[in-house]
Amino acid sequence: MSFLLKRIVKNDAMKTDPEEIYGWRVYLLACSACFGAMSFGWDSGVIGGVINLESFKEAYGLNGKENSVAVANLSGNIVSVLQAGCFVGALAAYPLTDAYGRRYCLMGAALLTLVGVVMQAAASGHLEPMYIGRFVSGLGVGTSSVINPIYVTENAPRAIRGLLTGMYQLFIVTGGMIAFWGNYSVSVHLSGAKQYIVPLSVQGLPAFLLFFLMAICNESPRYLARKDRWEEAKAVLTRIRNLPPDHPYLLDEFQEIADQLEYERRLMGDATFWTLQKEMWTVKTNRKRAILSIGLMIAQQMTGTNAINTYAPQIFQNLGITGTSNSLLSTGVYGIVKVVACALFLLFMADSLGRRRSLLTSSVGQAFCMFYIGLYVRISPPVENAPVPGAGYFALVCVFIFAAFFQFGWGPACWILVSEIPAARLRPMNVALASATQWLFNFVVARAVPNMLATVGDHGYGTYLIFGSFCVIMFFFVWFCIPETKGVSLEHMDQLFGVPEHEHKDMTGGAKSPVARVEIEEHPSRSDTKSV
Repeated sequence: MSFLLKRIVKNDAMKTDPEEIYGWRVYLLACSACFGAMSFGWDSGVIGGVINLESFKEAYGLNGKENSVAVANLSGNIVSVLQAGCFVGALAAYPLTDAYGRRYCLMGAALLTLVGVVMQAAASGHLEPMYIGRFVSGLGVGTSSVINPIYVTENAPRAIRGLLTGMYQLFIVTGGMIAFWGNYSVSVHLSGAKQYIVPLSVQGLPAFLLFFLMAICNESPRYLARKDRWEEAKAVLTRIRNLPPDHPYLLDEFQEIADQLEYERRLMGDATFWTLQKEMWTVKTNRKRAILSIGLMIAQQMTGTNAINTYAPQIFQNLGITGTSNSLLSTGVYGIVKVVACALFLLFMADSLGRRRSLLTSSVGQAFCMFYIGLYVRISPPVENAPVPGAGYFALVCVFIFAAFFQFGWGPACWILVSEIPAARLRPMNVALASATQWLFNFVVARAVPNMLATVGDHGYGTYLIFGSFCVIMFFFVWFCIPETKGVSLEHMDQLFGVPEHEHKDMTGGAKSPVARVEIEEHPSRSDTKSV
């Protein structure tokens, strides 16, 4: 495994760090936590197809409405209530994970998701339990969306931190792909209420796996250190790094954790929620990182990706694909494209090309696709029962290309950045803030898109032009504001974001290691990034 990684991942940390740290344990930890991400992808994929099934429309009153806007409102409400729950769950995650730890909170989030799934499957045509079930599932999904990246980041070796943290996005798209193909299967092989009850029930599988696997995983060593459980922290770090306790690499990493905690405690003392809030917003470097995290998550949602994820069947129909089964089949292919593209990004780009260049490339590709689709629908809108022209097929291909470009940058890179750039004591709060922002704008997009497709021009062409314009804006946001973080250890993000070296040294009472010095010197142009 280490030999293969060295051929694929190109950064200085990979060249110098011992091969033993890339053992199976660190991958098991990352995959176990990422089943929380799969819950979100699975749910988004399921509900987007389910609301287009005739049996579901009949049961929940989506069939008998002549007004397309009224149908769009009801569909938007059913879909977006999950995101509302995710927003609340993300805000609640910070105090919970700080008090009870990453592992136990992920297990609690899994239980909440399962309760919500049971309520959705048992709703039997009643909107009230459907709304409540989706909200409760959202609480679990939103909570895990905060804790999952933190847990993986705090366990990951620095050289492959991008790969492992980015698996969050890979599990999202894998869950979506499975759900897309599940929807297609039930549309072909089942009828009646089973068509929607089966996919709504099966979406609880990732939450079950999350609970079971986290029950056998360890707590984050950095969390244990923060709670002064030093012996446990060292034992966990020794086990997941697969090194003897006296190995120089392990001693250096453990010392870096201790030095960073000492520095933060001397800076802020015994912190409370309000003192941490003060530190986040009054200290320039922390404020910069918090605003960048918020900006990244707003931008991620304004690409329009979750509009396509959730309403893909309807979008394919708007582009000329006729029949529910055909649109669901196209959605299944869309899911495969996303999974393959995300896997390629994590293997070949996250820790080699880096976060910054990936975001820039992704912005350009997504903007082109959205503009082409919007202009095609505006100039040559699909005609019912007429064959799809060549330009129309290219518009369909652009949906798949858009998905690939999103996975090459804005999908996984955002989660990697928001979980690695904060100071250790502010990481849970920063990720909670970023995740809550993501869910808030996810909610806005999920609620608005059905109405946009129904009202913003024929076949909703203006929807694509709006999202394409946001992609252009995002290019300039990344160009001027986002530094490169690949290969930089978590304990040296302060220097990258502008904390003077002598101040950090004075506070910790120690000097930086040669490895740390090389990492900072490799990014001199980004260490003076302008304040946001």
